[in-house]
Amino acid sequence: MASGSALIFDEEMSRYKLLWTDPACDIEVPERLTASYEALKTHGMAQRCKQVPVRLATEQEILLAHSEEYLEAVKQTPNMSVEELMAFSKQYNDVYFHQNIYHCAKLAVGATLQLVDSVMKREVRNGMALVRPPGHHSQCSAASGFCVFNNVAIAALYAKKNYNLNRVLIVDWDVHHGQGIQYCFEEDPSVLYFSWHRYEHQAFWPNLPESDYTSVGKGKGSGFNINLPWNKVGMTNSDYLAAFFHVFLPVAYEFDPELVLVSAGFDSAIGDPEGEMCARPEVFAHLTHLLMPLAAGKMCVVLEGGYNLTSLAQSVCQTVQTLLGDPAPRLSGLTVPCESALESIQNVRSTQSSYWNCFKHLEAHSGTSTKRPRLDEKNGKTKDPANPAPETCTKKATQDIVWPEPLTRTSTVGRTAVAPPPGVEISLPEGCQYLGEVSQSTTKEVQSIRDKHFKDITDQNILQPLGNIISALDQIMNKEVCNGCIVVSDLSVSVCCAYQHSLMGLAERVLVVFIGDGNIPVKTDHGKVFLVQVCTKETEEKCLNTLSLCLREGESFTAGFMQAVLGLVLPLAYEFNPGLVLGIVGDSGAKTHLAPVWGHLTSLLQGLAEGQMLTLLQDYDKDLLEVTVSALSGAPVPPLGPLGAPKPEDVKMIDKQRQRLQKRWSVAQKSWGLLRCTVSES
Repeated sequence: MASGSALIFDEEMSRYKLLWTDPACDIEVPERLTASYEALKTHGMAQRCKQVPVRLATEQEILLAHSEEYLEAVKQTPNMSVEELMAFSKQYNDVYFHQNIYHCAKLAVGATLQLVDSVMKREVRNGMALVRPPGHHSQCSAASGFCVFNNVAIAALYAKKNYNLNRVLIVDWDVHHGQGIQYCFEEDPSVLYFSWHRYEHQAFWPNLPESDYTSVGKGKGSGFNINLPWNKVGMTNSDYLAAFFHVFLPVAYEFDPELVLVSAGFDSAIGDPEGEMCARPEVFAHLTHLLMPLAAGKMCVVLEGGYNLTSLAQSVCQTVQTLLGDPAPRLSGLTVPCESALESIQNVRSTQSSYWNCFKHLEAHSGTSTKRPRLDEKNGKTKDPANPAPETCTKKATQDIVWPEPLTRTSTVGRTAVAPPPGVEISLPEGCQYLGEVSQSTTKEVQSIRDKHFKDITDQNILQPLGNIISALDQIMNKEVCNGCIVVSDLSVSVCCAYQHSLMGLAERVLVVFIGDGNIPVKTDHGKVFLVQVCTKETEEKCLNTLSLCLREGESFTAGFMQAVLGLVLPLAYEFNPGLVLGIVGDSGAKTHLAPVWGHLTSLLQGLAEGQMLTLLQDYDKDLLEVTVSALSGAPVPPLGPLGAPKPEDVKMIDKQRQRLQKRWSVAQKSWGLLRCTVSES
């Protein structure tokens, strides 16, 4: 099994710069590359990665996405004078050429392809290529937006050709629309392209009507192009996560990619003069984490934009540290997305409902725009005084924004503590260890809990795992391990023990996710615990802090399960912001379909609570134990396969639960804001 992360960098790609005055291009500087790499070295991440050498792309590789005429034109630039370079640059939109840029552009493509080869050959699990010039604006026969060759588009075509891939996912979180990637694949159903970008109703560069949500692809590629336009500045962590939960991840899981490519532009981070957004660098750790269960972990992150050197370097570090498997930081202060973001999310979901099963239940409409500004026909600038034109917000003002430096993220000595049933041995993935002997203090704590809650129980098969539970919880909270997995015989007693011990000062809030029918001894009325139950039999929610999801067993169980996880469980869990996650699997009518989806849920939930999670599995099930331990260890979980449509009754149940939670929390003057995916709900 592949392990480790690749880092590809060569300082040679910093050896070109703007040679004349051009306000549109002066932010694209060599320090973008060197500052990112130096930050990775300073924080010890570069040293933890596998260093993969850079190579020059061949002409045949470049011609996968570009015309011969364009390549021949760019090949002439090393011999041009400054005046000739300036004249050549003016043929294109917001780009500059230098005598060394052709060489650097070949290195950028070559570095990206080296990363694809390393991941696809399973020499590493994932990785990042720090490259310059960026690529996602470059088109078949035109440079654009600082981009010469389209690194990621070439990588997708190269991977399809060399590794016979049928489904490649491209995620573009740069603040500008990657029109070059869209043009390359808009008729290709084998490549799903998702881009969010500052748009402001076409008032922001590249000012294209085809950057709006209505552009879904053409012909056989219809539905495989997803644009989510940001129609105002200032988008936050909540807006970005809502877009992932309610638009991107449902489609990505249904698509079931064999490779994930990320056009990682960090001009969408706080402080950037281009983006003018407010999302913190830490959110990129979570975006990266949410992508990692896809494609059996095969993910290639490629640098695009980012023009505030501080937020750029911090965001790169957050991304690489997550690729390395370190727990993501906790995100506090998450709330309802802004109305403009909800408007875009609603429009995308409705427009895409003709193409994706996860949105089929939505009624397609012509789109909603509550505050659509008027455009000046002469220059395309917005005239909405409530959402001023980009030029009225000075770059200096954006650069002066101050935000807290991300907290240091530490990795534990061991990743996962495992306690299978007595006499059972399993093959442990890298980073896992058996729990070991229970201490005397732990034994006393077990006795104390037993005396209070189940003193009449004497069966050692029931009592023996309790010491393991308390020992594992203590190791997790003391940062000796990140998480744990314990097989138990009696679920009620074991859950009671874990619940009682975790509330004894170990965590201020605990998220309990229970897969099974029946009840477990967990109280939620004090607000410190939120209980999510996935079952096949109807149960009644008795408290505000509970969510019961009754899903029908059968072929559509996986689709319904993932729709509930992405649209309800994750938004609730992120906003609840627990200090510990308890994952519990008991007797369930859905057990025949459970192991794969439980593996993905376990992986996704590790984005919470700095990865602190304890799983309890009732009775020994080899497949369930192996997938749980694999997911906890950070190893890839098996793909679910392309998802079909969830059962209509499951969709209705999920929507009913969304409305119930929003209504009851509104009465309580609280807000499950991340549940919202339409303007009307706000």
